[in-house]
Amino acid sequence: MKYADSGVNIDAAARALARAKDAVKSTWDARVRNDVGAFGGLFQPAPGEPLLVASVDGVGTKVMIARLCGRYDTVGEDLVNHCVDDILVQGAEPLFFLDYFATGRLDEDVLPAVLDGFARGCRQAGCALLGGETAEMPGVYAAGEFDLAGTIVGRVLPEHVIDGSRITAGDAVWGLPSTGLHTNGYSLARKVLLEAAGFTVHDRPAELGGASVGEALLAVHRSYLPDLRAVWQAHGRGAVHGLAHITGGGFYDNIPRVVPDGLCVHVDPSAWAVPPIFSLIAARGAVEPVELHRVFNMGIGLVVMAPPDLDLGALTDAVRIGEVARGERKVSLPF
Repeated sequence: MKYADSGVNIDAAARALARAKDAVKSTWDARVRNDVGAFGGLFQPAPGEPLLVASVDGVGTKVMIARLCGRYDTVGEDLVNHCVDDILVQGAEPLFFLDYFATGRLDEDVLPAVLDGFARGCRQAGCALLGGETAEMPGVYAAGEFDLAGTIVGRVLPEHVIDGSRITAGDAVWGLPSTGLHTNGYSLARKVLLEAAGFTVHDRPAELGGASVGEALLAVHRSYLPDLRAVWQAHGRGAVHGLAHITGGGFYDNIPRVVPDGLCVHVDPSAWAVPPIFSLIAARGAVEPVELHRVFNMGIGLVVMAPPDLDLGALTDAVRIGEVARGERKVSLPF
């Protein structure tokens, strides 16, 4: 089974965005400090000032799992943590967050639970939940359905921006474990587990070690901000050469976003333990390894490129998963 079988076409999305690239860049001036495709947008209000870093995202069809489980207090936290990680990979600390909640008919129990999740994520990240928008759109959303989006704005000094330009051959590649699917790949996960395999969110297949399907799928997206703060405090801001948040597009689409031309990140998938939820999806959907590593994070939510003498495992639960070498392909896995 492939992601496209669940109705999501990554290649079509990439082609559509490529066609819009010129229109996007036509709005830019010298204050924009990155190219299209970065995890967050860098904007410097005036020369010499810190850069603002902004990102916007959603949690995809994870909201459908929340609805099936009748649990709504985690998806808001998921979204905050996802956005925090998107700007973290450029070295930014979060300042504030804005949320958007859209539904067909407002449920007075669902909205407060979602907002509690937003607030919890913001408190943990040390950023303000500055405001948001709640929209009722009957006819667009069916009864009980809702969707989420969020925007985060952070700050980084120009000399502390992480853009991958310092990645070099010989760098070690580390992976920080994920807590599960995080916020990507849910259309394929639902297609495999809830349709092809016939599970409900309440079933507890032996492969999950006692957890229900719903519990495994609702595991909260991990924020890597505390881990990077520990590294920066111990070794300085220059300790890390590059960071990639493994979100939609998995290893194959996200790592190349930060790797300079002429270099290749070699990843060894046997270096870490794959969480059971991914193995269950792979087995029940007969999903090939390349497809798995393009759709899902497969247990690694953040990839770090750093000098070989920097032991990230001494400060975090990072696992060394590969190395940087010269090569034309920006990422290589043995499939």
